[in-house]
Amino acid sequence: MTNPTTGGAGIPPHTDLNQLRTFLAVYRAGSLTAAAPLLGLSQPTVTTQIRALERRTGRELFTRSARGVEPTAFAHELAGRLADPLDALVALEGTGPGADDRTVPVYLAGPAELLCTRALPALAPLVAGGLRLRVATGLTDPLLDELRAGRHDLVISTRRVRGRALVSVPLADEEFVLVAAPVWALPADGDVCAAVRAVPLVTYADDLPIARRYWRTVFGRRLTARAALTVPDLRGVVSAVAAGAGCAVVPRYLCEDELASGRLVVLHEPAEPPINTVHLAERPGAGANPCVVRVRERLREAARAW
Repeated sequence: MTNPTTGGAGIPPHTDLNQLRTFLAVYRAGSLTAAAPLLGLSQPTVTTQIRALERRTGRELFTRSARGVEPTAFAHELAGRLADPLDALVALEGTGPGADDRTVPVYLAGPAELLCTRALPALAPLVAGGLRLRVATGLTDPLLDELRAGRHDLVISTRRVRGRALVSVPLADEEFVLVAAPVWALPADGDVCAAVRAVPLVTYADDLPIARRYWRTVFGRRLTARAALTVPDLRGVVSAVAAGAGCAVVPRYLCEDELASGRLVVLHEPAEPPINTVHLAERPGAGANPCVVRVRERLREAARAW
């Protein structure tokens, strides 16, 4: 089968549609190995199709990386042009006699902590019922860039999505709390901000983004401390702090069990704790896949209890 509408995107007319589908699957999966089972092909076949498309376009599509392959600038542009029409075609093919729309994968991305503790448990019944889900984790800005390029269908974003290229809706509010193990509990009176300086600070990044915001919002001061420990996963931050490493500012939902059991205590209860609104962003055209709609609506429903 050939593609009748390939002008203007750097793709010669009559390019094999299967090659374009393979390209988009590799782009979204991030590796040839991961894309192969999604396509029902062997990895050598996927490699052959990608190389054939590169020869036909005269452009390199991917470069190898430690985690798989990295799209080139041309690949990002091509994916952005192909995602909507190819997804729409897949959706149309899935409406024929005997078709099952549950076979069309949904590509979901977001922060690892929120995905693993909230989103995936909420989506488990859909997966048990036959939904195919492909999940990626990462920081918000790169994930939104990948969403715009067509690599994901939905992204859980830790900030409001700006611009008109993407549709987004508020999903849930996360409250930030300053916590530590009981051994670091502060006196009931006195300057909390000054007292907490003696407690080692644990965070997920050296630039202390969550802690800096907490200090600015709650204490009205600039945070000058340095991190004693950085862990690029807030679940690891909670674990280290509960073991006595120091204090941290984390979303309350991540430490509810530790607070309930007494392994953690809240060091300060401000009148108005910092709140961050999490959003759900959707790639334009992704709604053509009924499975994306099911995932989106299930997440919005479940988020009411988050």
